[in-house]
Amino acid sequence: MIGNIVDTIGAISIFLGALLALTAAVGIVRFPDTLRRMHAATKPQVVGLILVLMGAVFLLRGSVDIWMLVLVGIFTLLTAPVIAHSVGRVAYREQREEDDLMKINELEDPDSLL
Repeated sequence: MIGNIVDTIGAISIFLGALLALTAAVGIVRFPDTLRRMHAATKPQVVGLILVLMGAVFLLRGSVDIWMLVLVGIFTLLTAPVIAHSVGRVAYREQREEDDLMKINELEDPDSLL
């Protein structure tokens, strides 16, 4: 009885994670520039991966492989924001001539506005 419930929770978690990863992939293809694609590449992709890993942990209960899945989740949570920040800074520098993309430019030098 409990095993069936845990298996169902694991399957639903994997399905929702795969659905989030699919929406992230669609967002990467459909968004027009790097700054918008970066959002789709980081937030739903990381949450989708965590849900898939959580579902796999539920389905593999009692296995020694669970700790490897936990490590993958932790490293993803630690590295994804750093990578997104680096890509965002490079994209900002490379797309300077397209100033109409941003309504408020918080990284612009305030002295250049005078």
